Amino acid sequence: MLFSVSSIITMGQSNYILIGTYTQTGSKGIYVYRFDEKTGKASWVSNTEGVQNPSYLAASTDGRYVYAVNETHGEKQPMVSAFSFNRNNGELKLINQRPSGGDDPCYVAISPDGLQVVAGNYSGGNVALFSVNSNGSLNVEQMIQHEGKSINEQRQEKAHVHATVFSPDGNYLFVPDLGMDKIMSYAFNPDNGIVLKPAPVPFITTEPGSGPRHLVFHPKKSIAYLMEELSGTVAVFDYDDGTLDLIERVSTHAQSFKGKIGSADIHVSPDGKHLYASNRGDQNSISIFSINKKGKLKFIHEESTLGKTPRNFFIHPSGKHLLVANQESDEVVIFSRNKKTGMLTDTGNRINVLKPVCVKMIY
Repeated sequence: MLFSVSSIITMGQSNYILIGTYTQTGSKGIYVYRFDEKTGKASWVSNTEGVQNPSYLAASTDGRYVYAVNETHGEKQPMVSAFSFNRNNGELKLINQRPSGGDDPCYVAISPDGLQVVAGNYSGGNVALFSVNSNGSLNVEQMIQHEGKSINEQRQEKAHVHATVFSPDGNYLFVPDLGMDKIMSYAFNPDNGIVLKPAPVPFITTEPGSGPRHLVFHPKKSIAYLMEELSGTVAVFDYDDGTLDLIERVSTHAQSFKGKIGSADIHVSPDGKHLYASNRGDQNSISIFSINKKGKLKFIHEESTLGKTPRNFFIHPSGKHLLVANQESDEVVIFSRNKKTGMLTDTGNRINVLKPVCVKMIY
């Protein structure tokens, strides 16, 4: 497998953007850009060749390894791919690939200790656990199959795993299942035989037809926020030792909105003061909420993503920029972010790439 790298290489560590894409229309897979935090501009460094549908990415905390799901199905052999990443020149190199164990893997996460990788298979309705070798390569260790459905006959006819999220304490794995209207909860114990086992409270049932998609934890509070794709709502939970207790549910759309709903990604700002949620469907926006002392949300603004189908976005660790992957308009839009108000402003900077669906950063 070949990789192309820009001829101008800056020595030393850099601030890198990694973009995962769908490859059916000509994208080459994963794209790497340097990011200038001061100007908000990105410059191309490298890209993979021939990596199929790397639709979700995860990078190790030291930036040495990157893991990608290859979102395919059937005879196309859905995989999880491991890459080494050269922080000096921004080059990705494939280490190995392992079957994901189910169709259309759409999410991947690294355990806090860096020794396990967990992927969620959307169409397969299951979870795959991999051990990480000393060179970053993967071995298949465990598979967990979900069984169930909910009230939406078109979207919830069976289990559809949409995320695999570790708790901040590293003791639990939470798995939002869009098809079942449940957040499945697993105790995570890598030192005791079977790594993932049902938690004492094995699942949380969400509102029927809500379609749980992505889950994120507050960086400073024992609070979790769930993006519900089908209802266009954010569910807020108190978190305590593997349990999630619902506090409130808040819509990401105006009460007057009558169009198609397709909520997608959700993130909390690094300072914990604001929450952002992306809306696809007929909206193509990011809803901005302030977060109060108890973790509850207050809607303050809705910002156009200046493109179509904002499947994923990323907030820079400095809190100064927010980057949105607009899947159907083939570009990543770079916003500046006011850390005091939470508001977004278009910088005018764009990254033109075919079918961007995931934005991550190594810094």
